[in-house]
Amino acid sequence: MQQVMDSPETHAARRARADIRNVAIIAHVDHGKTTLVDGLLKQGKVFRENQQVGELIMDSNELERERGITILSKNTAVTYRGVKINIIDTPGHADFGGEVERVLNMADGCLLLVDAVEGPMPQTRFVLKKAFELGLKPILVINKIDRRDARVDQVLSWTQDLFLELATHDDQLDFPVLYTIAREGIARLHPDDTNSDLVPLFETIINTVPAPVVDADAPFQLLVTALDYDDYKGKYAIGRITRGRVRTGMPVARITREGEVTRGRVGLVFTYQGLGRLEVAEAEAGEIVAITGIADANISDTLADAETPEALPSIAIDEPTLKMTFGVNTSPFAGREGKWSTSRQLRARLYRELETNVSLRVVDGASPDEFIVSGRGELHLAVLIETIRREGYELQVSRPEVITHDVDGKVMEPIERLVIDTREQYIGAISETLAIRKARMVNMTNDGAGNVRLEYDIPTRGLIGFRNAFLTLTQGNGAMASLLLGYEPWLGPIGTSRNGALVASEAGVAVTYGLSNAQNRGQTFIEPGTPVYDGMVVGLHIRPGDLVVNVCKEKKMTNIRSSTSDIAVRLSPVVKLSLEQSLDFINNDELVEVTPQTIRLRKRLLSKHDRDRARDVE
Repeated sequence: MQQVMDSPETHAARRARADIRNVAIIAHVDHGKTTLVDGLLKQGKVFRENQQVGELIMDSNELERERGITILSKNTAVTYRGVKINIIDTPGHADFGGEVERVLNMADGCLLLVDAVEGPMPQTRFVLKKAFELGLKPILVINKIDRRDARVDQVLSWTQDLFLELATHDDQLDFPVLYTIAREGIARLHPDDTNSDLVPLFETIINTVPAPVVDADAPFQLLVTALDYDDYKGKYAIGRITRGRVRTGMPVARITREGEVTRGRVGLVFTYQGLGRLEVAEAEAGEIVAITGIADANISDTLADAETPEALPSIAIDEPTLKMTFGVNTSPFAGREGKWSTSRQLRARLYRELETNVSLRVVDGASPDEFIVSGRGELHLAVLIETIRREGYELQVSRPEVITHDVDGKVMEPIERLVIDTREQYIGAISETLAIRKARMVNMTNDGAGNVRLEYDIPTRGLIGFRNAFLTLTQGNGAMASLLLGYEPWLGPIGTSRNGALVASEAGVAVTYGLSNAQNRGQTFIEPGTPVYDGMVVGLHIRPGDLVVNVCKEKKMTNIRSSTSDIAVRLSPVVKLSLEQSLDFINNDELVEVTPQTIRLRKRLLSKHDRDRARDVE
């Protein structure tokens, strides 16, 4: 096996494929990428005139629709003026940056979307930097120009500054700018234009994004950048043909990241058209294809001509920053609600995830029932947990921890740039909370209308649990985003502001009378009729220490009144924690029990006697 080498003869045989453009859409989360793709598909005549297609067409995953974010990169294609435009829709959340990194090498250009109000955000910097490293030709799209508080000129100035900072050579500073209202399918060369379609964007893509320059007669070569699967055709290996041609039934070599070579045969070849795949007999270099028949293909493998197996450079992915312990559910309710609950089943599922989730890491833990799972952030890991619980798995997970590195005897921890947009009256409360979490303010800007942007450098562990506190501090009037900057020496212990937990003292079913007594001592998380067990966390204490409560306690009958008199006890509304909120809430001595039906909080040691003894040992 040898690395691919370019020669003058190879360059001479290359030609530009004027019939194809490959473009990725990149942006910060919620800046309108998927909505813009909707418009491109509708105006690209992918659908029938009377077809009802809805919105956020590319967010086909159930979790994506629920959360309103893109989690997985996806391919589609439209045809305009005889030119096929392959479009790669990418996630905007920093936790799914691995999805962006692995698919950008399929593109020759990119549409960088920036919100006309928010301007460049942390993920904007990340995706633009990656695009520049790969030499993609950028097109700047300032979206949502119809918003009441849009500041188009200011956002353009900020984005130009970002280009100046990140560009690696001069021609990257020569980029077209378009102004869009993606929701209405409008793109304009100037904000004051009156056209009501996306024609200027289609024209700019064709005129700006370079056509792929290929050698269609060289030996076949493709880097696998994505995988898919269906029950009928099996595994799809997805990527862009770097050179040569691929045909149905053609013998190929699969070269792994480690350099191992195995032989296989192409089953079917598909290209992309609209929302579907189109089966073709042959595809040539420059095209994005999905190939079946290579059952053992993995992301970053090279598929090459069987006679001349040359490897392409593998995909470099940034390392994860957070880790959690996934374990078999050991609570008294284990096995009641899930289909898969053994360590063998959980292990197989986690290692199967590694085939497609390139920024995830899984290693076996200290015991056979535990696995250390590392990812890009809390949301990245929470989406994995939510996905496998919906598949029928039961598990328990620990509080997220940062991944540190030892450099020259010093412990180095990840540092992130935190950007907060909020109202100026919340600056004091936010700054006080972040100071406890070792954050350093690096910038603050005020627009003169009461809106403020705060920028901090903060250790990743300082962000664990901050999102809930932020929503409370700002009363929901704010947005936050963060991006990994690098590593710095360990900044010392971080204080926690969480009080103790209310812990159930016995197994049974929670009743109104018992919960009423518990609410005199704090907030409760469960409603009457909820099954509980000894050691289950049922609420938040008003004081720092944990408190054992009996939420199953019923009002007893006396010789004066019956057990049902005065039963109309009024309970305060319970606090319902989502999966991410539960992960933020728990301390190191607590776990989140996750089943297909329920999310419960529990103590790591269920018995009060065991907890007291462990505390005495400390």
